[in-house]
Amino acid sequence: MRSEIMYVELKGTSGVTGDARIGLVTFSKTGKTMYFDGRTLEPARDGGGKINHVDADTGEEFWVSGCKKAGGDTLYPGTIKIDADVREEYWRDIRHEPGRATETTIRSLGKHNKHSQ
Repeated sequence: MRSEIMYVELKGTSGVTGDARIGLVTFSKTGKTMYFDGRTLEPARDGGGKINHVDADTGEEFWVSGCKKAGGDTLYPGTIKIDADVREEYWRDIRHEPGRATETTIRSLGKHNKHSQ
């Protein structure tokens, strides 16, 4: 199965923002179902633009996407945790800043912040 470092955000009760992580996601054969941190994330039927996957067991809603090179992964300003098992590769291959490989979190200005671009 194919794996990739991705941005994963649990939307929580607000449905807009929630706990966010950069971590390793594994894909099913079809590439539609994702596996992350012991969860099975299936495509959402109607995400309304803020969610694109749902936990198959709990129904919790997620936004999962590829990591942005500039780090602006969140919709709105927020802090993103970087999983230890992907930290070095994330900083080296995605952000092209290997000197930051010990940093465990990043602050994202958010997609909807005019200064994030």
